[in-house]
Amino acid sequence: MKKENTAISQVEKLQPIPDKLVVLTFDDGNKSDYNYVAPLLKEYGFGATFYITEGLGFLDNKDHYVTWEEVRELHDDGFEIGNHTRQHPNINTLTKEELFSSLVHIDERCETYGIPIPVTFAYPGDSRGPESIEVLREKGYPFARRGVGPESPYDLEGGRGPVYDPDIHHPLVIPSTGVPGPHYEFDDLVWAVEQAKDGKITVITFHGVPALEHRWVDTSPEQFRTYMDYLRDNGCTVIAVRDLVKYVDPTDTDGKQITYFP
Repeated sequence: MKKENTAISQVEKLQPIPDKLVVLTFDDGNKSDYNYVAPLLKEYGFGATFYITEGLGFLDNKDHYVTWEEVRELHDDGFEIGNHTRQHPNINTLTKEELFSSLVHIDERCETYGIPIPVTFAYPGDSRGPESIEVLREKGYPFARRGVGPESPYDLEGGRGPVYDPDIHHPLVIPSTGVPGPHYEFDDLVWAVEQAKDGKITVITFHGVPALEHRWVDTSPEQFRTYMDYLRDNGCTVIAVRDLVKYVDPTDTDGKQITYFP
């Protein structure tokens, strides 16, 4: 097996988790990540994680997906580049060896373009099982982000999910508090931010602003700016997944909840 991920190897003295701590994530490498999202986040001083896969239309449709050169620019601008597998499969259909190989492929592509090997992971389609979590442990990831299920009903076009509670949730199955799409509205974003208190953290998962190839998870640029204005105007601390290490000990896993989802 290829080298393990050890970029986050030691836990520094943890900072208290502030209220209104929000983690922003963007899946699949949509063109809008580069053209629209990143410039706005830079303007507002927000962190974020972009989860990259060569699945979906990434290799064939460069009108809708970023190039690796653009991924490198996202990294150069200070954003985190995370691993979202080579093919974007239901990872429960892969063997452990196949999943590991899929992760290493993205590592190698990052290395080719001068991007650090990813230190966090997002489950494609929210699929996960015992073997996949074993692979993530072997790979050395401190954190991995999932979707809203099984605690919250899955809506293909967006919806609410559980707030991330580091005292309860295992760091390799961090839930999404919100997954914007056509069924997700401003009130849902406000609700999600309001959950970020008393040591809990809000995690938002976007899939394109807009998602040109998958309109069912689309967020319009106008709506996205409204969301970001709200985070800015309400004093939210907005970070990437990797930055959780400032507040959460990823080695503290005893008794933490691991939820699987087909």
